[in-house]
Amino acid sequence: MLDIGGISKRFGRLVALDDVTFTVRPGELFGFVGSNGAGKTTTMRIVLGVLSADAGEVRWKGAPIDAEGRRRIGYMPEERGLYPKMKVGDQLEYLARLHGLDARAAVSSTRRWTERLGIGGRLHDEVQKLSLGNQQRVQLCAALVHDPEVLVLDEPFSGLDPTAVDAMSGVLREKADTGVPVIFSSHQLDLVERLCDRVGIISGGRMVAVGTVGELRTGGVDRIDVIGPTGGAWATGLPGVAVVFSDGAHTRVELTDSASDQDVLRAALAAGPVHEFSRYRPPLTELYRDVVTAGAVSEEAS
Repeated sequence: MLDIGGISKRFGRLVALDDVTFTVRPGELFGFVGSNGAGKTTTMRIVLGVLSADAGEVRWKGAPIDAEGRRRIGYMPEERGLYPKMKVGDQLEYLARLHGLDARAAVSSTRRWTERLGIGGRLHDEVQKLSLGNQQRVQLCAALVHDPEVLVLDEPFSGLDPTAVDAMSGVLREKADTGVPVIFSSHQLDLVERLCDRVGIISGGRMVAVGTVGELRTGGVDRIDVIGPTGGAWATGLPGVAVVFSDGAHTRVELTDSASDQDVLRAALAAGPVHEFSRYRPPLTELYRDVVTAGAVSEEAS
Protein backbone atom coordinates (compact mmCIF):
# COMPACT_ATOMS: atom_id res chain seq x y z
CA MET A 1 0.00 0.00 0.00
CA LEU A 2 1.13 3.51 -0.84
CA ASP A 3 0.20 5.68 2.12
CA ILE A 4 0.23 9.49 1.90
CA GLY A 5 -0.06 10.56 5.52
CA GLY A 6 -0.83 14.15 6.49
CA ILE A 7 1.55 15.85 4.10
CA SER A 8 1.68 19.64 4.06
CA LYS A 9 3.71 21.99 1.90
CA ARG A 10 4.10 25.76 1.74
CA PHE A 11 5.81 27.93 -0.85
CA GLY A 12 6.33 31.16 1.01
CA ARG A 13 2.86 32.36 2.04
CA LEU A 14 1.11 29.96 -0.34
CA VAL A 15 -0.26 26.81 1.29
CA ALA A 16 0.08 24.26 -1.50
CA LEU A 17 -0.92 21.20 0.56
CA ASP A 18 -2.74 21.11 3.89
CA ASP A 19 -2.70 17.76 5.74
CA VAL A 20 -3.30 15.66 2.61
CA THR A 21 -4.02 12.05 3.53
CA PHE A 22 -5.08 9.08 1.42
CA THR A 23 -3.95 5.58 0.45
CA VAL A 24 -3.57 3.72 -2.81
CA ARG A 25 -4.16 0.02 -2.29
CA PRO A 26 -2.39 -2.85 -4.03
CA GLY A 27 -4.06 -3.58 -7.35
CA GLU A 28 -6.07 -0.36 -7.28
CA LEU A 29 -6.54 2.31 -9.92
CA PHE A 30 -6.84 5.57 -7.98
CA GLY A 31 -7.97 8.69 -9.80
CA PHE A 32 -6.56 11.91 -8.37
CA VAL A 33 -8.62 14.86 -9.59
CA GLY A 34 -8.74 18.58 -8.97
CA SER A 35 -8.48 21.91 -10.74
CA ASN A 36 -5.20 23.42 -11.93
CA GLY A 37 -3.18 24.46 -8.89
CA ALA A 38 -5.17 22.27 -6.49
CA GLY A 39 -2.08 20.33 -5.37
CA LYS A 40 -2.03 17.17 -7.51
CA THR A 41 1.42 17.61 -9.03
CA THR A 42 2.93 18.84 -5.75
CA THR A 43 1.64 15.69 -4.02
CA MET A 44 3.11 13.46 -6.72
CA ARG A 45 6.46 15.22 -6.59
CA ILE A 46 6.62 14.66 -2.84
CA VAL A 47 5.88 10.97 -3.36
CA LEU A 48 8.77 10.88 -5.85
CA GLY A 49 11.10 12.80 -3.54
CA VAL A 50 11.47 15.68 -6.01
CA LEU A 51 10.03 17.92 -3.30
CA SER A 52 10.17 17.45 0.46
CA ALA A 53 7.09 17.81 2.63
CA ASP A 54 7.01 20.33 5.47
CA ALA A 55 5.01 17.83 7.52
CA GLY A 56 3.69 14.30 7.15
CA GLU A 57 5.29 11.38 5.34
CA VAL A 58 4.89 8.96 2.45
CA ARG A 59 4.96 5.28 3.40
CA TRP A 60 5.42 2.27 1.15
CA LYS A 61 4.95 -1.29 2.40
CA GLY A 62 4.39 0.07 5.88
CA ALA A 63 7.65 2.04 6.16
CA PRO A 64 8.72 5.56 5.21
CA ILE A 65 9.69 5.49 1.56
CA ASP A 66 13.40 5.93 0.87
CA ALA A 67 15.58 6.37 -2.21
CA GLU A 68 15.65 2.64 -2.90
CA GLY A 69 11.86 2.43 -2.66
CA ARG A 70 11.49 5.32 -5.07
CA ARG A 71 13.55 3.41 -7.64
CA ARG A 72 10.65 0.96 -7.76
CA ILE A 73 8.19 3.68 -8.77
CA GLY A 74 7.24 4.29 -12.38
CA TYR A 75 6.67 8.02 -12.80
CA MET A 76 5.16 9.88 -15.73
CA PRO A 77 5.34 13.68 -15.41
CA GLU A 78 2.77 15.98 -16.95
CA GLU A 79 5.57 17.82 -18.77
CA ARG A 80 7.39 15.37 -21.01
CA GLY A 81 10.78 14.58 -19.53
CA LEU A 82 12.39 12.84 -22.51
CA TYR A 83 15.57 13.70 -24.40
CA PRO A 84 14.17 15.05 -27.68
CA LYS A 85 17.17 14.22 -29.90
CA MET A 86 17.74 10.73 -28.48
CA LYS A 87 16.32 7.71 -30.29
CA VAL A 88 13.33 6.05 -28.66
CA GLY A 89 14.96 2.63 -28.17
CA ASP A 90 18.26 4.00 -26.87
CA GLN A 91 16.43 6.25 -24.44
CA LEU A 92 14.22 3.57 -22.98
CA GLU A 93 17.09 1.12 -22.63
CA TYR A 94 19.14 3.81 -20.89
CA LEU A 95 16.34 4.56 -18.43
CA ALA A 96 15.84 0.85 -17.75
CA ARG A 97 19.56 0.48 -16.96
CA LEU A 98 19.37 3.45 -14.57
CA HIS A 99 16.68 1.54 -12.67
CA GLY A 100 18.90 -1.53 -12.32
CA LEU A 101 18.10 -3.75 -15.31
CA ASP A 102 21.01 -5.39 -17.12
CA ALA A 103 21.57 -4.75 -20.82
CA ARG A 104 19.68 -7.80 -22.08
CA ALA A 105 16.69 -7.20 -19.81
CA ALA A 106 16.62 -3.51 -20.80
CA VAL A 107 16.46 -4.37 -24.50
CA SER A 108 13.78 -7.02 -23.94
CA SER A 109 11.62 -4.76 -21.79
CA THR A 110 11.95 -1.86 -24.25
CA ARG A 111 10.76 -4.03 -27.13
CA ARG A 112 7.92 -5.50 -25.10
CA TRP A 113 6.46 -2.19 -23.97
CA THR A 114 6.88 -0.33 -27.24
CA GLU A 115 5.11 -3.17 -29.05
CA ARG A 116 2.39 -3.21 -26.40
CA LEU A 117 1.76 0.52 -26.85
CA GLY A 118 1.90 0.51 -30.63
CA ILE A 119 5.25 2.21 -31.23
CA GLY A 120 7.43 -0.82 -31.83
CA GLY A 121 8.32 0.47 -35.29
CA ARG A 122 9.64 3.80 -33.95
CA LEU A 123 12.61 2.54 -31.92
CA HIS A 124 15.14 4.21 -34.21
CA ASP A 125 13.30 7.53 -34.45
CA GLU A 126 14.25 10.59 -32.44
CA VAL A 127 11.60 11.50 -29.87
CA GLN A 128 11.25 15.02 -31.29
CA LYS A 129 10.18 13.58 -34.66
CA LEU A 130 7.19 11.75 -33.18
CA SER A 131 3.66 13.09 -32.90
CA LEU A 132 2.64 14.39 -29.49
CA GLY A 133 0.50 11.29 -28.95
CA ASN A 134 3.39 8.95 -29.71
CA GLN A 135 5.68 10.97 -27.46
CA GLN A 136 3.12 10.38 -24.72
CA ARG A 137 3.27 6.64 -25.41
CA VAL A 138 7.07 6.73 -25.14
CA GLN A 139 6.71 8.58 -21.84
CA LEU A 140 4.48 5.80 -20.51
CA CYS A 141 6.97 3.20 -21.73
CA ALA A 142 9.62 5.04 -19.72
CA ALA A 143 7.47 4.67 -16.61
CA LEU A 144 6.94 0.95 -17.24
CA VAL A 145 10.24 -0.25 -18.67
CA HIS A 146 11.80 -1.20 -15.31
CA ASP A 147 8.76 -3.22 -14.16
CA PRO A 148 7.79 -0.82 -11.32
CA GLU A 149 5.97 -1.83 -8.15
CA VAL A 150 4.05 1.48 -8.03
CA LEU A 151 2.83 3.73 -10.85
CA VAL A 152 2.44 7.49 -10.38
CA LEU A 153 1.18 9.20 -13.53
CA ASP A 154 0.46 12.90 -13.97
CA GLU A 155 -2.09 13.52 -16.76
CA PRO A 156 -1.16 10.38 -18.74
CA PHE A 157 -4.12 10.72 -21.15
CA SER A 158 -3.49 14.31 -22.15
CA GLY A 159 -3.47 14.77 -25.92
CA LEU A 160 -4.22 11.14 -26.78
CA ASP A 161 -6.66 10.00 -29.45
CA PRO A 162 -9.37 7.45 -28.49
CA THR A 163 -7.32 4.48 -29.74
CA ALA A 164 -4.32 5.52 -27.65
CA VAL A 165 -6.57 6.13 -24.63
CA ASP A 166 -7.91 2.59 -24.93
CA ALA A 167 -4.40 1.14 -25.23
CA MET A 168 -3.12 3.07 -22.23
CA SER A 169 -6.21 2.23 -20.18
CA GLY A 170 -5.68 -1.45 -20.88
CA VAL A 171 -2.05 -1.27 -19.77
CA LEU A 172 -2.93 0.46 -16.49
CA ARG A 173 -5.62 -2.09 -15.70
CA GLU A 174 -3.22 -4.93 -16.49
CA LYS A 175 -0.61 -3.50 -14.13
CA ALA A 176 -3.20 -3.03 -11.39
CA ASP A 177 -4.36 -6.62 -11.86
CA THR A 178 -0.84 -7.79 -10.97
CA GLY A 179 -1.12 -5.98 -7.61
CA VAL A 180 0.56 -2.70 -8.54
CA PRO A 181 -0.97 0.43 -6.93
CA VAL A 182 -1.68 2.93 -9.73
CA ILE A 183 -2.42 6.59 -9.11
CA PHE A 184 -3.03 9.00 -11.94
CA SER A 185 -4.34 12.52 -12.26
CA SER A 186 -6.64 13.61 -15.06
CA HIS A 187 -9.07 16.34 -16.01
CA GLN A 188 -11.05 13.80 -18.08
CA LEU A 189 -13.53 12.92 -15.34
CA ASP A 190 -15.62 10.62 -17.52
CA LEU A 191 -12.48 8.54 -18.09
CA VAL A 192 -11.63 8.56 -14.37
CA GLU A 193 -15.16 7.39 -13.56
CA ARG A 194 -14.93 4.55 -16.07
CA LEU A 195 -11.46 3.31 -15.09
CA CYS A 196 -10.89 3.94 -11.42
CA ASP A 197 -11.67 1.82 -8.39
CA ARG A 198 -11.58 4.89 -6.15
CA VAL A 199 -11.29 8.64 -6.61
CA GLY A 200 -9.68 11.37 -4.53
CA ILE A 201 -10.76 14.98 -5.00
CA ILE A 202 -8.35 17.71 -3.96
CA SER A 203 -9.26 21.40 -3.80
CA GLY A 204 -7.13 24.26 -2.55
CA GLY A 205 -4.50 21.85 -1.24
CA ARG A 206 -7.00 19.83 0.82
CA MET A 207 -8.50 16.42 0.21
CA VAL A 208 -12.23 17.09 0.17
CA ALA A 209 -13.48 13.61 -0.78
CA VAL A 210 -12.12 10.07 -1.19
CA GLY A 211 -14.06 6.97 -2.16
CA THR A 212 -15.69 5.03 -4.94
CA VAL A 213 -18.01 6.95 -7.22
CA GLY A 214 -20.89 5.10 -5.55
CA GLU A 215 -19.70 6.24 -2.13
CA LEU A 216 -19.38 9.82 -3.34
CA ARG A 217 -23.00 9.65 -4.47
CA THR A 218 -24.14 8.57 -1.00
CA GLY A 219 -25.63 11.42 0.99
CA GLY A 220 -26.46 13.48 -2.06
CA VAL A 221 -29.91 14.68 -2.99
CA ASP A 222 -32.42 12.06 -4.13
CA ARG A 223 -33.42 12.62 -7.74
CA ILE A 224 -35.66 10.59 -10.03
CA ASP A 225 -35.87 10.53 -13.81
CA VAL A 226 -39.30 10.00 -15.33
CA ILE A 227 -39.84 9.43 -19.04
CA GLY A 228 -43.46 9.46 -20.12
CA PRO A 229 -45.87 12.34 -19.48
CA THR A 230 -44.99 15.42 -21.53
CA GLY A 231 -43.79 18.38 -19.50
CA GLY A 232 -43.20 18.53 -15.77
CA ALA A 233 -46.46 20.16 -14.74
CA TRP A 234 -47.75 16.85 -13.37
CA ALA A 235 -45.11 17.01 -10.59
CA THR A 236 -45.73 20.63 -9.64
CA GLY A 237 -47.33 20.92 -6.24
CA LEU A 238 -46.40 17.45 -4.98
CA PRO A 239 -45.30 17.76 -1.32
CA GLY A 240 -41.53 17.64 -0.94
CA VAL A 241 -40.95 17.42 -4.72
CA ALA A 242 -39.23 19.98 -6.95
CA VAL A 243 -38.88 19.79 -10.72
CA VAL A 244 -35.21 20.37 -11.58
CA PHE A 245 -35.35 19.45 -15.27
CA SER A 246 -38.08 19.06 -17.86
CA ASP A 247 -37.64 18.55 -21.59
CA GLY A 248 -40.52 17.03 -23.50
CA ALA A 249 -41.24 13.59 -22.07
CA HIS A 250 -38.19 13.64 -19.77
CA THR A 251 -38.65 15.07 -16.28
CA ARG A 252 -36.21 15.00 -13.38
CA VAL A 253 -37.48 15.69 -9.87
CA GLU A 254 -35.70 16.19 -6.57
CA LEU A 255 -37.10 14.71 -3.36
CA THR A 256 -36.79 15.89 0.23
CA ASP A 257 -36.81 13.50 3.18
CA SER A 258 -40.58 13.88 3.51
CA ALA A 259 -41.30 12.93 -0.12
CA SER A 260 -42.05 9.45 -1.42
CA ASP A 261 -40.93 8.07 -4.78
CA GLN A 262 -44.22 6.18 -4.91
CA ASP A 263 -46.13 9.46 -4.74
CA VAL A 264 -44.10 10.65 -7.73
CA LEU A 265 -44.82 7.44 -9.62
CA ARG A 266 -48.57 7.67 -8.94
CA ALA A 267 -48.68 11.29 -10.09
CA ALA A 268 -46.77 10.44 -13.26
CA LEU A 269 -49.07 7.50 -14.06
CA ALA A 270 -52.09 9.70 -13.52
CA ALA A 271 -50.72 12.10 -16.14
CA GLY A 272 -50.05 9.43 -18.77
CA PRO A 273 -48.04 6.29 -19.64
CA VAL A 274 -44.66 5.99 -17.87
CA HIS A 275 -41.92 4.40 -19.97
CA GLU A 276 -39.05 4.78 -17.54
CA PHE A 277 -38.81 5.49 -13.81
CA SER A 278 -35.33 5.41 -12.29
CA ARG A 279 -33.03 6.97 -9.72
CA TYR A 280 -30.73 9.58 -11.24
CA ARG A 281 -27.07 8.63 -10.82
CA PRO A 282 -25.00 11.81 -11.18
CA PRO A 283 -21.74 11.44 -13.13
CA LEU A 284 -18.38 12.15 -11.53
CA THR A 285 -18.30 15.55 -13.27
CA GLU A 286 -21.38 16.64 -11.33
CA LEU A 287 -20.20 15.06 -8.07
CA TYR A 288 -16.86 16.81 -8.41
CA ARG A 289 -18.53 20.17 -8.94
CA ASP A 290 -20.82 19.68 -5.93
CA VAL A 291 -18.01 18.51 -3.62
CA VAL A 292 -15.63 21.33 -4.59
CA THR A 293 -18.38 23.95 -4.28
CA ALA A 294 -19.43 22.62 -0.87
CA GLY A 295 -15.81 22.69 0.28
CA ALA A 296 -15.36 26.28 -0.86
CA VAL A 297 -18.56 27.38 0.93
CA SER A 298 -17.45 25.59 4.11
CA GLU A 299 -14.04 27.26 4.00
CA GLU A 300 -15.58 30.71 3.54
CA ALA A 301 -17.94 30.10 6.44
CA SER A 302 -15.07 29.11 8.73
